[in-house]
Amino acid sequence: MILKNGEIFDHNFDVRKADISAENGKIAEIAPEIDGKETLDVSGCLVAPGFVDIHIHGCDGADTCDGTRESISQMAQHLVQNGVTSFCPTTMTVPLVSIRRAVLAAKDCMDNPPEGAAVRGVNMEGPYISPKRIGAQKSENIRRPDALEFRRLYEETGRIIKLVDIAPEVEGAGDFIEQVSKYCKVSLAHSMADYDGATRAFAHGINHVTHLFNAMTGLKHRAPGAVGAVFDSETVRAEIICDGFHIHPAVLRTAFRILGEDRTIIISDSMRAAGLADGDYDLGGQTVHVHGERALLSDGTIAGSTSNLGAEVKNLVGFGVPVRQVIKSATINPAREIGADREIGSIEIGKSADFTVLNPDFSIRLVIVHGKMAYQA
Repeated sequence: MILKNGEIFDHNFDVRKADISAENGKIAEIAPEIDGKETLDVSGCLVAPGFVDIHIHGCDGADTCDGTRESISQMAQHLVQNGVTSFCPTTMTVPLVSIRRAVLAAKDCMDNPPEGAAVRGVNMEGPYISPKRIGAQKSENIRRPDALEFRRLYEETGRIIKLVDIAPEVEGAGDFIEQVSKYCKVSLAHSMADYDGATRAFAHGINHVTHLFNAMTGLKHRAPGAVGAVFDSETVRAEIICDGFHIHPAVLRTAFRILGEDRTIIISDSMRAAGLADGDYDLGGQTVHVHGERALLSDGTIAGSTSNLGAEVKNLVGFGVPVRQVIKSATINPAREIGADREIGSIEIGKSADFTVLNPDFSIRLVIVHGKMAYQA
């Protein structure tokens, strides 16, 4: 396949006109003019690397914690419609046996890929979190951090867990962070840690935060909180939900400006209701009421999102975040975070031929996965 006449984001994420050829699922050539039999004219379009969602619980009626290959396959097939070509199915604070079943289902989808977006590992949100910042997680399933327990799970499920969340102030967290960060990203999440506590956690080995601003201590001028610690760091990278509801657009602009283009990661944090009609849905054993673009528990607690990376990229451009940073935050930045940046995340020869082709208004025109058409609007 040859994509012709597109404006591509090159390996430096500068935009230039070029053709791209794909062979055997990989990018084979990038040049001003490439001729061949199977061509696709994308004149007037932006050609971005395929989007990478490293924090997604579910969509289209399916959820990671269903613990089945069928559910993760359904997610994979739906996600390409939103420009996502790679993702990390994300678990909740559920019983450990359910987490294990979900990770094994994801491993099956990695070993025997279904149609659609590729599974690139698992994000484990919980169960090592604080009951005081529970969010939409279920408190009875919280567990004390145990590095040996996690390592056993990690090994039994094929070492595909890429991220695991923790509240660094809970008992046993320090030892967990120091041990587990040697072979898996450990992320601050659902935590009461203040500025000093978060800073200590970063020194122990945390260099990632889950859905910045949400379920953590906020930024105040005399109490900078965990958010202030992230802003004050030069290395910690932050997931950000960019639906415009979880975080106000003005705060999104500020956060992206402070963190810079290499430390921001766009995530959906979506649940099974994403892509479906309003109604009541399950998330981690709790009922979520979805109305419009808001997903809430009965007490008004925000419960994930019904958004997707395609919509959030368009949102951010509309909010005034620089396009280059937006695209990096949906592609190479998340790919680096899960150690997949040698294979995906940018348009470079030898990498997977995954492309999200955007119209001038940043709506999705078509999506290509491993050199084959996966979706066309």
